[in-house]
Amino acid sequence: MLLSTSPLRSLSRYFSPGLPWLAVAPILFRDSQVSRVGYWIGWTERLVLILFSEQMRDRKKIKRHRRGLGRRRRAKPELEAHYQSELVDYISANGHRLVVGDLSIHLAKEFGFCYGVDRAVEYAYETLKSFPERRVWLVGEIIHNPHVNEKMLEMGIQFLFGRYGDGLGYDAVSREDVVILPAFGLPMEDMERLHRVGCDLVDTTCGSVIMVWKNVQSYAQEGFTSVIHGKFYHEETMATASRATDSGGHYLILLDLEETMLVCDYIRGAGMDQESFLERFEMAVSPGFDPDAHLERLGLANQTTMLMSESLQVAEALRRAMVDRYGEKQTSERFRNFETICSATQERQDAILELLEQPLDIMLVIGGYNSSNTNNLAHIAGRKVTTYHIDSAKGILPDNVIDYKPVGAKDPVTKEGWLTSGPLRIGITAGASTPNNEIGAAILHILEALELQLPEEVAAPI
Repeated sequence: MLLSTSPLRSLSRYFSPGLPWLAVAPILFRDSQVSRVGYWIGWTERLVLILFSEQMRDRKKIKRHRRGLGRRRRAKPELEAHYQSELVDYISANGHRLVVGDLSIHLAKEFGFCYGVDRAVEYAYETLKSFPERRVWLVGEIIHNPHVNEKMLEMGIQFLFGRYGDGLGYDAVSREDVVILPAFGLPMEDMERLHRVGCDLVDTTCGSVIMVWKNVQSYAQEGFTSVIHGKFYHEETMATASRATDSGGHYLILLDLEETMLVCDYIRGAGMDQESFLERFEMAVSPGFDPDAHLERLGLANQTTMLMSESLQVAEALRRAMVDRYGEKQTSERFRNFETICSATQERQDAILELLEQPLDIMLVIGGYNSSNTNNLAHIAGRKVTTYHIDSAKGILPDNVIDYKPVGAKDPVTKEGWLTSGPLRIGITAGASTPNNEIGAAILHILEALELQLPEEVAAPI
């Protein structure tokens, strides 16, 4: 009687590829005539159970924490000390307005840390409390804010990639380490690499980002190409695009309305030829992308921090192009659009539009220069009023000097005399990754530059 190896093959999915017995088992049992079948089956079951138990014991050590680590109360005092501002709390509680002499400061009604960012930073602090004896890594910037990332370094968290790291990469990570995933999420290939290492993971991926992933996975499974309104080099968009290809689909990333119109022309059969199209979007399409085949059914998604008004324009332009190509009836079967701009992004954009209805002389936008949502706030403000985008309170220097990034520019510049004498109305907002203490510090620097002091009833720590 031949002993079948099919049970061994079915059990093999529970074991790592390196287990040598699975490689030799088919050879051992394929041609063996076993007279005492019961003996061999019993022996094999015992061996499987022993190896299965060992493998499961190892696997239980690999944990992915997505709901915190139970150290919130212990982390809270440090979080408040590092990121809160009594001055900002005071202004918010008093009509979002502060008047000192001829200066009036108007704070947007929605600004600063959103829920997802707050959660990500909190999880990082909880991680240090939970694993004091283990090395803790961040894959890259946890959020796009220099003050927060520098604080992570100060506390002993090391960075694997990016401006705060030493270029160590995943080869530096061991099984005993803890790796914090950023709020933007990680591409699938990076996740698979970390799973192979077997280290503990603390996943701070924003829930809004995960919702976008679910949409593009659904698009791929139903045969739609995911068109992502975003920046192909942004961490969130790279992670989102990888979910499309991992689900067997394709993607095309569009930065703005100008790029969208190029795609619309192609859909209509005008504009570029296929070779020119692929050259133009070389960095923004999935491997093997064929515009003739993969633009026939489109599902739109957004990087969650993009400008809402532009996302709506992108959606409508693509829809109209599909109607022109296939007709209204077929378009309902060929084009899908689920709004994926996160609520916090939209609330901050709405708040700055409301603030701009007031007469302002200057708008100060605070947040990382690589922060997409902060840059979009600066773009909105720059249409109506002189706008200064600083990445932290350190941008406001003594002697009425400011280091800032002009709207639409790539690099910061320095300007003298940015604050004028006489009555001055300054609007202030901050991106979703900017902590309140940076806003409070910026306000105090403005007062110092104008040689003003907070009234006694207002005076408070930053």
